[in-house]
Amino acid sequence: MSSIAIVGAGPGLGAAVARRFGREGYAVALVARDGERLGALAGQLAGAGVRARGFSADVRDPLALAGALARAAEELGTVEILQYSPVPQPDFMRPVLETTHADLLGPVEFSVYGPVAAVQQVLPGMRELGRGTILLVNGGTAVIPHPDRAGTSIAFAAESAYGHLLHDRLADEGIHVAQLVIPGAIVAGHPRKDPVVLADALWGMHRDRHGFRHYADDLES
Repeated sequence: MSSIAIVGAGPGLGAAVARRFGREGYAVALVARDGERLGALAGQLAGAGVRARGFSADVRDPLALAGALARAAEELGTVEILQYSPVPQPDFMRPVLETTHADLLGPVEFSVYGPVAAVQQVLPGMRELGRGTILLVNGGTAVIPHPDRAGTSIAFAAESAYGHLLHDRLADEGIHVAQLVIPGAIVAGHPRKDPVVLADALWGMHRDRHGFRHYADDLES
């Protein structure tokens, strides 16, 4: 059996994706910092018939993240699908003229070093399977930079470039790389940005394997 690893798993989008992919027969590795919350979420998913387990790691610690994904593959099966969707910290979003080089360290660790470490860890397993999907989830600043959110604007753009390079490079190996851009907040009950709707969109991206960038909603200008 293969698995999906959700990096940045929480009670909103992460839980919805776990349920959606779990219904399709995938075991679910939940990766985030708070092990206690992950355990509670895994228990809730088990009640819904989804085989899930939590693996605690900080995405800003590449070795810890790689270790969590290695344990996930050992315990749940090869990671066939990687979703990288942690929520950025508020202090990443400073006005551009107040942003120093030191202020960019956190966003770059979060949105560049983290996904690179995650991909490098799971890619050998995907290649052995002969298939795989890498899903990057970003906010609207990945496409339209915002002067008051310099950290995410810069780091999301770098993550997008990395993902696009992977998309082009890995397509011939049966590994699909795609990005879902969610402008603004995820909102329960929203026709396009409700977690369940977004989980369905991510499942469709995995299933249909068309193109790199997808939009959950219209971009905010």
